[in-house]
Amino acid sequence: MRLRGSRELVVVICVVLLAWGAAEAHFGMIIPSDEMVMKGESNNVSVQLMFWHPFENVGMELARPAKFGVVANGVKTDLQHTLISQKINGHTTWKTNYRIKRPGLYVFYLEPQPYWEPAENSYIVHYTKTVVAAYGEDEGWSEPIGLKTEIVPLSRPFGLYAGNVFQGVVMVNDKPVPHAEVEVEYFNLGGSYSAPTDYMVTQTIKADSSGVFTYAVPKAGWWGFAALSTDNRQMEGKDVEIGAVLWVNFYEMK
Repeated sequence: MRLRGSRELVVVICVVLLAWGAAEAHFGMIIPSDEMVMKGESNNVSVQLMFWHPFENVGMELARPAKFGVVANGVKTDLQHTLISQKINGHTTWKTNYRIKRPGLYVFYLEPQPYWEPAENSYIVHYTKTVVAAYGEDEGWSEPIGLKTEIVPLSRPFGLYAGNVFQGVVMVNDKPVPHAEVEVEYFNLGGSYSAPTDYMVTQTIKADSSGVFTYAVPKAGWWGFAALSTDNRQMEGKDVEIGAVLWVNFYEMK
């Protein structure tokens, strides 16, 4: 009888551990090869799209996105047809090359196919974006681009040092989201860093009553900010979690 109880306890522990692992934060990702294109540099920017656990550097499958494009100088351009699939660590990702021809801000955006997450009993759609600045232009970085949900920066989302405070407004349907929950993760490329506990893999903060969040970045590199909400629609009778994801690169001061 005691043996049976022990086995049952082991099963329960295993289930809890599996559920914990499955519930780790996953982020839509857009990582450009260069987010500040300067005079004399190559104007050919490689853009990588992934669905990932950034800190653990563990991949997930990313189906061909429903939408992918760039907003530049107020003009939205569909780049779906330029995407090429590739495997990273055995998982499907996508890439493209984009040639920047003139000064401006280039906001790359991604709307993925809905992803079913059994651990959360819901579908997930992460509306993801990142900003590339070119040839000294820095006007318009605080403007929304019309995604269903997005983080509108209050800090310029490029030219930042590690240690800077970063702020943004969480928006859903063009309206601020009071007290939105924002997950923050470091893209631990190469697995160089480890977290002291699982609690520290994903940082979690709350926006204020105006939808504004604040985070002080402790380390140089790419950081993802994901503001999660529940959509007002359902799919197949299940809730849809929508995430406004913004990727920002920070530099060491030398």
